[in-house]
Amino acid sequence: MGSYSSKTGRTRGSLLWAELRESFFMAMSALVAHKLRSSLTLLGVLVGVFSIIVTMTAMRVLQSNIETELSQLGSHTFMIRKWPAVYFGGPEGFEKFLRRKNITYAHGKQVMEKSALARTVGMESGLWAGEAISRYDKTPPNVSLLGCTVGAFAAHNWLVGEGRLFTEGEVESGRAVCVLGANVAKVLFPHSTAIGETVKFDGIGYTVVGVLEPRGASLGGDQDNFAVVPLTTGMNRYGRQWRSLSILVQAQSQELYEDTVEEVRGILRAARKVPPGDEDDFEIFSNDSLIGQFKQVTLTVRLGVAVVSSIALIAAGIGIMNIMLVSVTERTREIGIRRAVGAKRRNIMAQFVLEAIVLCEVGGAIGVVLGILGGNGAAIYFEVPPVIPVDWVFFGLFVCSVVGLIFGTYPAYKAANLDPIESLRHD
Repeated sequence: MGSYSSKTGRTRGSLLWAELRESFFMAMSALVAHKLRSSLTLLGVLVGVFSIIVTMTAMRVLQSNIETELSQLGSHTFMIRKWPAVYFGGPEGFEKFLRRKNITYAHGKQVMEKSALARTVGMESGLWAGEAISRYDKTPPNVSLLGCTVGAFAAHNWLVGEGRLFTEGEVESGRAVCVLGANVAKVLFPHSTAIGETVKFDGIGYTVVGVLEPRGASLGGDQDNFAVVPLTTGMNRYGRQWRSLSILVQAQSQELYEDTVEEVRGILRAARKVPPGDEDDFEIFSNDSLIGQFKQVTLTVRLGVAVVSSIALIAAGIGIMNIMLVSVTERTREIGIRRAVGAKRRNIMAQFVLEAIVLCEVGGAIGVVLGILGGNGAAIYFEVPPVIPVDWVFFGLFVCSVVGLIFGTYPAYKAANLDPIESLRHD
């Protein structure tokens, strides 16, 4: 008895598979027989899926590289600034940051002297951007000049490739020394070492004491196109009255990271005389917080694209339903003949549902391919590795199947329930 049931089950399964396969090939034949109509019908699905895939691919290309660029701080390191790292509010909210007191060199010194949990504390400020000149050559006018203390090098993971960093004594005395980024050193001294040479920034000469290891390009930009001078030297030459500094703090370990943040927060609140209960008048952020803000912004973009694309897919689904209803009317006699030779309602319904799904999947597959190619145009432009968002590819194709199933069911039901006799009489 058990063997009979097993054989019966296998027979039914084989029969069902044969019916589905036959329905699939009949659906494909119908689509091929009406090429222009099929092409125009799947165009809506193609556009909807393309808009999803091209956006998600471009976002995925940018995301990994932006995260790398945002991860410019060293491990278990955070930065303190007067201004938020990313701000999406209006001008009214920005006035709050404008009213804050600047973070001064004295504030940074208090953190350096009073923090017991910090491994290193550094300060930095952007000073100038323009053309760097040596006795051999000059750079394009896009070199950034930064003023830093010694602790900023460890906080940024800047490693010395040649020479040395400037010392605490050189910072305190405001010496005219500098450390060059790898690209600046390569342009200014293509055939010799930069160590001991003089480089001019904004007409002022600095003695090169070190060159940093190269960090490469990110998002089409060069991460080695800068130079660093002692912060005090920069403030003496470019002014300090309106300058707000950034403080960089590296905790001793990841376990002490949160405690270090709270300790430094308390030191700064006391130094800046923030009343108890009032919010901080400075911003603290790390790699993780910056990346989290970026993901939050891109999530909004992705949701917006998904909504717009869903509307396009719904419109495409309505178009498919309309075309399938027309197809049912045109093929009424064919349906009658099939019913007359023994086809069941489920065979007719399966044929038309599969036809709608195949129509959607063909449009979806073309949309996926074009979307991946279009999205990776960003990778070519920014000279970064291309990506294939596999999860969104499967999601797009799944949505196509759902659209085909939903909007193909009613025409299929109508076809399956046509009266065979009346169908045979149809011209």
